[in-house]
Amino acid sequence: METIGATNVVEMQEPKEALEEILREGARQMLQQAIEGEVADYLAKHHAAVDEHGRRLVVGNGRMPQRELTTGIGPLPVKQPRVRDRRDGGKFTSAILPPYLRRLPSVDKLIPALYLKGVSTGDFGEALSAILGRDAPGLSATNVVRLKAQWKDEYEAWQQRDLSDKHYVYLWADGVYFKVRLSDERPCMLVLIGALPDGTKELVAVWDGERESRLSWKEVLLDLKRRGLPSLPKLAIGDGALGFWGALREVFPATREQRCWVHKTANVLDKMPKKVQPSAKRLIHEMYLAETKNNALEAFERFGELYGVKFRKAWDCLKKDKDQLFTFYDFPAEHWVHLRTTNPIESTFATVRLRTRRTKGCGSRTATLMMVFKLADQAEKHWRRLNGSSRLAQVIEGVKFVDGIHPEEKKEAA
Repeated sequence: METIGATNVVEMQEPKEALEEILREGARQMLQQAIEGEVADYLAKHHAAVDEHGRRLVVGNGRMPQRELTTGIGPLPVKQPRVRDRRDGGKFTSAILPPYLRRLPSVDKLIPALYLKGVSTGDFGEALSAILGRDAPGLSATNVVRLKAQWKDEYEAWQQRDLSDKHYVYLWADGVYFKVRLSDERPCMLVLIGALPDGTKELVAVWDGERESRLSWKEVLLDLKRRGLPSLPKLAIGDGALGFWGALREVFPATREQRCWVHKTANVLDKMPKKVQPSAKRLIHEMYLAETKNNALEAFERFGELYGVKFRKAWDCLKKDKDQLFTFYDFPAEHWVHLRTTNPIESTFATVRLRTRRTKGCGSRTATLMMVFKLADQAEKHWRRLNGSSRLAQVIEGVKFVDGIHPEEKKEAA
């Protein structure tokens, strides 16, 4: 029975391998035809260019040595035609097959994606062989080490980028903690995400901080000013425990403050017995989901009447940030879902935490920082725009909304 099973597996594998070979050969032929056609078009375009003796200045000149491209369906061998262009400043450069290209960009993206999703360095050879084929060259665990060094260069360049053309209307701030294998420390990565005037979100800062101290956050914010950030954010959103707020008041004193309701809810409920938590949670939800600020404050006062005496710590935790919990009512209602929490940061770094759990933590603080940066850089491409992004222009102008409605619109409705 075992022999029959093994034979069946081989019989199943052979057609699959044959199909992959057909696909690779078809792709190779299409690629070869495309670069041949590109060269033919270039030669035809400059057919009339001749020297004083009537000889053409742009001619074909044989072929370059064969090179293999690593692709998602395996290696593709190609021979690129060579062009001799003797015109002043003339030079042929293929748009299809740039010089020195050995791997398709999608393959280069695969390596950090696997690494960030939890595949350990030692398992890369097996994982890449399964995805790209056994003959895929240059894709090994060594590449992970090389890429991490490349990420460091990218991060350092990104940290020095000019911000003079940026305007962040909203700013989300959080400190994200990670385990480091080679240290007893749990580094805190200070993360800022901003909303641009068109409603798109953008990674603003990733910083290796000293816990969530005011001094660390002040260093981050001063660095934004140093690099030319021309306008202060209209609103910042974050957890009430952050040293961020003290730093913000020093560096960007005109920026308004909104506490994260997700953090606040968890902190308040943590100070109450489990049997009371469901009803208390419903009342907290009633506060920040109310249609008007007055209704929200009524729910806030009811919470104090119900729980303020018996669960003093929970009530103190809630009321200490009262003035900053309801700021979002002064901004467009379409934006409330974005402004009530630091979810853009929390959801992004849930994946990083998964990675560090699988590998029992990164090896060093630097490795952690690079991983956080690369994951956020990848995630940024999938962040959704703010609802009602057209309202941002009014926010920039300084319009103070009333219960989420433009004051002129509120008058018309009345």
